[in-house]
Amino acid sequence: MIKFADETSIVVSSGKGGNGCIAFRREKYVPRGGPSGGDGGRGGDVIFELRRNLRTLAHLRYAHSFKAKSGEDGSGRNKHGSDGEDVIIPVPPGTLIKDAVTGDIIKDFDKDAEGRWLFLKGGNGGWGNVHFKSSINQAPRTALPGKPGQTVELTIELQMMADIGFVGFPNAGKSSLLDRFTNARPKIAPYPFTTKIPNLGVLTVAERDIILADIPGIIEGASDGLGLGIRFLKHIARTAALAFLIDLSDDNYKEAFATLLNELNEFSPELAKKKRVVIGTKLDLPETEGRLDELKALLPDETVYGISCFSSEGLDGLSQAFLRFVVEAEAPAAPDGWSGA
Repeated sequence: MIKFADETSIVVSSGKGGNGCIAFRREKYVPRGGPSGGDGGRGGDVIFELRRNLRTLAHLRYAHSFKAKSGEDGSGRNKHGSDGEDVIIPVPPGTLIKDAVTGDIIKDFDKDAEGRWLFLKGGNGGWGNVHFKSSINQAPRTALPGKPGQTVELTIELQMMADIGFVGFPNAGKSSLLDRFTNARPKIAPYPFTTKIPNLGVLTVAERDIILADIPGIIEGASDGLGLGIRFLKHIARTAALAFLIDLSDDNYKEAFATLLNELNEFSPELAKKKRVVIGTKLDLPETEGRLDELKALLPDETVYGISCFSSEGLDGLSQAFLRFVVEAEAPAAPDGWSGA
């Protein structure tokens, strides 16, 4: 059973403030004791907390309503009502919180986000009658109700935090490359659509960790809703670069890159403009002989690598290329008008 979840809708509510109390001192030998009504407690807040050990939104799949506790009412003897308990909603890195009505992004838990984020404050508690005592009103019978909380409907969306995203047709070797480069153990089998959910792995190069993302294979017509891959393309939207994997043992290898690029462009022109590298796979198979050179000649403006996950051919050079992409992405942008000369 697939338990991957990357989008859900929830309703969140902050707590109502407690009501203020109307009370008077009733003690022996204390005539005209005066007002002693305490204030109501403050309602609980709605707080989102970044948890880096989470990878999906599965924990939110069946819990669609989150409500903070209301504050308790004040009581006599100037006793303040207890504040309501906050509701804390854990989310993984890469989470987008959107307004469910407008679709506007309210909060982006990107790679620089950390800690907790207060989204909705609870209502303030109402004043007790002790606040209304004056020289002309020694026995006020007035108290304020607590302020109401707020309720908002949200869409929670996950975009995985990866440095390099793998793009390719089913059975192009994406999962095999992830398996060779990282400790991830995606399902690998000799038939298409083995990968049904995105997989992440960490490649370490020169003491630097590079996060790789393998998404389900894309097929022609994916931008029109065919196949699984188009649904998960948002998970490579934040990457520094894309790796296009081309199965050189497939007779249609010459058309593969153009088809994949077109599907990406239909989904998101910005995604199609990302830095990229083209990787010819399965060089260990006899039917791929000479095809890598043909692919390079066909794509003179692209950087093309050839690899074999079986024999490890080309893997060292490819890992260095991934490192360069990440380092370049982290370099500060040059000021406008600066030539570098």
